[in-house]
Amino acid sequence: MRALFATARIAHLATVRPDGSPHIVPCVFALEGDTLVTSVDRKPKRSAALQRTRNIEHQPHVSLLADRYDEDWERLWWVRADGTARVIDGGPAFERALSLLAAKYAQYEGDPGSEIVIEVAIDRWVGWRWR
Repeated sequence: MRALFATARIAHLATVRPDGSPHIVPCVFALEGDTLVTSVDRKPKRSAALQRTRNIEHQPHVSLLADRYDEDWERLWWVRADGTARVIDGGPAFERALSLLAAKYAQYEGDPGSEIVIEVAIDRWVGWRWR
């Protein structure tokens, strides 16, 4: 499951709002063992106070879903990673996360403009594939 997940270019991060409703956003990510990192960068957003980070601070349990769709259904798969997230805004864990992201995405080389990193300690992998 980890190997399939790691091949994906994007995943979808699901968090829970304080009122209990779901919130899902696409994200780029890097995976190291059972730790996933994603970044909140300076790309244009409606607000600097992002719902996903507020949700994590309120309820740190999250899920990420990566999948592959193909017209040839024998090539289909999906993997969900469930875990506990934390928001990081500096220090060695922040720098390590940016290094992992830069190794996967050229856009993170140099100054990626990241202000916040979300780190997820994954405790459960669930998935399916056609074959």
